[in-house]
Parts: sequence; C-alpha cells; structure tokens
Amino acid sequence: MGKEIKSKDVSRLTFETALSELEEIVQSLESGDTSLEDAIKAYERGVALKKYCENKLREAQLRVE
Repeated sequence: MGKEIKSKDVSRLTFETALSELEEIVQSLESGDTSLEDAIKAYERGVALKKYCENKLREAQLRVE
C-alpha cells in the first residue's frame, strides 16, 4: 500500500481485493510509520473497506440460506 491511500471507489473492488487492501492498511497502521494525516486517511479507507466486506459477506450468507 505504501504511504498513499488508494482512491478507487470501494464498490468497484472485488471482495478479495478489498480484504487484501484492508489487511495492508492494518499492517501499515500497526507499524506506526505513518504520519497522523496519512493514518487518519488510512483509517477512513479501512472503515469503508470493512463495511464493504461485511456487506459482501452478508449477501453471500443470504444466498446460501
């Protein structure tokens, strides 16, 4: 992920891509090597990715049921 937050629309990502990006954000934030501003942007992107992944999992669960 580097220091730059990706600007892609979350709804255009596959579940796997969104989950991978979310994992990268978590690793980046845990490393503590980001500025406060970048950490806030990463956190906001992470929240959007988390919601997206949760919705995709919920949709899949409903299809299975």
